[in-house]
Amino acid sequence: MTHHKIAIVGSGFSGIGMAIRLLKEGERDFVLLERADAIGGTWRDNTYPGCRCDVPSHLYSYSFAPNPSWSATFSPQPEILDYLRDVAARFGVLPHVRFGTELDSARWDDAESRWQAETSSGSLTADVLIAAQGPLSDPIIPDLPGLDTFEGTTFHSARWDHDHDLSGKRVAVIGTGAHPATGRPDARLPAHPAVGRAAPQPRDERPRAQALPGAARRSAGDARRDLLGARDLRPPVP
Repeated sequence: MTHHKIAIVGSGFSGIGMAIRLLKEGERDFVLLERADAIGGTWRDNTYPGCRCDVPSHLYSYSFAPNPSWSATFSPQPEILDYLRDVAARFGVLPHVRFGTELDSARWDDAESRWQAETSSGSLTADVLIAAQGPLSDPIIPDLPGLDTFEGTTFHSARWDHDHDLSGKRVAVIGTGAHPATGRPDARLPAHPAVGRAAPQPRDERPRAQALPGAARRSAGDARRDLLGARDLRPPVP
């Protein structure tokens, strides 16, 4: 049975950030358990049209890896995923990732003072188990009356069917959270989808400002200081 000092579940923003911090502290005996075949977490799984972050990109970044080249204030999904891939490769995280390995169960063994974990790739033990998987990593399909007999096409935004052409179709969007708010402006969605919601939500009227090109582009550190209105408290780069 394989033993690691530390096991991290998930390789999204949290898992990658934790791994980099461990490497900075000189820790090498750890593993990231990733059930998919690539890193990225929610930014790997969500590819619906218009998917982008609803937090300014200079804030939605690692403090030790600023990116002055974000293309927009609220960057699109492919760009965020590329950023995560670049950071993971640049800081040496990838050799520690065990792809295609889903955590099935974990229990604390008092006698051995370690975690006993069962995964889709076999058993392992760890002194420390860090849960870095996202709370919304699995889509939840609402229990709507008639959904099982609906004759049209249905899919969750987190499992977008890119092969299905929505041109000229009437589309009902259930929910007014981040997915509908960021997805609807995309040209590949109908101009006037029907939106169902449980309670009123504020409209998404955030500016889609573009970053300045070339020498006019300010550094991510400058942007962060302006947005936070405080001193740059970044830790030293590992």
